[in-house]
Amino acid sequence: MSKKNSKEELLRKAKELEVEFIHLQFTDILGVMKNVSITIEQLEKALDNEIMFDGSSIDGFVRIEESDMYLRPDISTFEVFPWVNHSKEARLICDVYKADGTPFDGCPRNTLKKVIKEAADMGYMFNVGPECEFFLFHTDERGEPSLETHDNAGYFDLAPIDLGGNARKEMTTTLKEMGFQIEASHHEVAPGQHEIDFEYADALTTADNIMTFKMVVRIIAQRHGLHATFMPKPKYGINGSGMHINMSLATLEGKNAFYEESNYMQFSQTAFNFLGGVVKHAKAFASLTNPTVNSYKRLVPGYEAPVMIAWSASNRSPLIRIPAKRGQSTRIELRNPDPSANPYLALAAILKAGLDGIKNKIDPPAPVTKNLYKMSDKELKERGIESLPSNLYEAVQELAKDDVIKDAIGEHVFNRFTDAALYEWNAYSRYISEWELDRYLRKF
Repeated sequence: MSKKNSKEELLRKAKELEVEFIHLQFTDILGVMKNVSITIEQLEKALDNEIMFDGSSIDGFVRIEESDMYLRPDISTFEVFPWVNHSKEARLICDVYKADGTPFDGCPRNTLKKVIKEAADMGYMFNVGPECEFFLFHTDERGEPSLETHDNAGYFDLAPIDLGGNARKEMTTTLKEMGFQIEASHHEVAPGQHEIDFEYADALTTADNIMTFKMVVRIIAQRHGLHATFMPKPKYGINGSGMHINMSLATLEGKNAFYEESNYMQFSQTAFNFLGGVVKHAKAFASLTNPTVNSYKRLVPGYEAPVMIAWSASNRSPLIRIPAKRGQSTRIELRNPDPSANPYLALAAILKAGLDGIKNKIDPPAPVTKNLYKMSDKELKERGIESLPSNLYEAVQELAKDDVIKDAIGEHVFNRFTDAALYEWNAYSRYISEWELDRYLRKF
């Protein structure tokens, strides 16, 4: 749509498609999608940024005395839901604004936009391709999720062993109908675990796509009598779900800024400095890429999830891997994020870390070719290889010490996010688990 006539074109398109309801979607600080539904008769009002909601009712937004918030739809995100059969429904992803017409600094989408602008001012566009994993579980007789997997398949297995194949196929088809370019879908390592990969895009589009992806996967799973979860580690003893982030910078002319044929590894100095910034700030942004108590149950040795802050061109045990493809495909793969992350905040923090590396010419440490899980503590210490935070509390403490990452998310988000994380940590710390009862009730 042309910018000048996009509003009129969208109104005409919605009428031609006989859309009856529009869902105005936005994301709260914890990464939960929220929604205000309107009828087609209210669409023009929404496009004029006149739809208001009570921000005090949303976790981490504002106090009750400053509750009036406005939704500003991004017209480019208009999509009709392909799974609705009776009355047609569509969605628009929105930014949250204050009553005075200024962007609300507690809106995660606004947070990411701010850091994207910083990159643009430096001459770069941030491109991101996620690898989203999830589990499919059966539901019980009440429709509640169980931990019973729908199969006993493994990595890349096919039907009939992979009984989730039909659900995954419909998820893929639905995503394609909503404009996704699907690159691959397959069964993952653990029973009931799946992955669907979609094509990279600019960071804002990718963050929007991750939120849409989660919504579609859950809805289609439900239609198959299954429950889809993006919980990082739902079962003990098996691999958890990650959301590896493949990323690169492009110049404003579209050239991959990470590729330089004549340099070591055909990696540009810009790429090495970006990598250096990511390594330097990895501990601090862990609370944003891995934001739950459960996230750190995944980040343990032995289950393919990274623990040590290091990088390699081929080794998959470090935090960061450099895939082999070069040219326009030159990129960095960050392996610790998980799908419980708020994608807007996570990408804002990662990008800010990389930009800091470029601005301050931060060189990364030497690459690691050896399996980190087989290195002794002494060897790790001698090489200066540190680990990610071991739990959510440690991660929040690291965030609080890092002014660069705090600046990326802003004071409002930092305060609300850390309050919520510490509340969760304190609740978890006081909870008496089944493990404790099994271990101690008869023993002492």
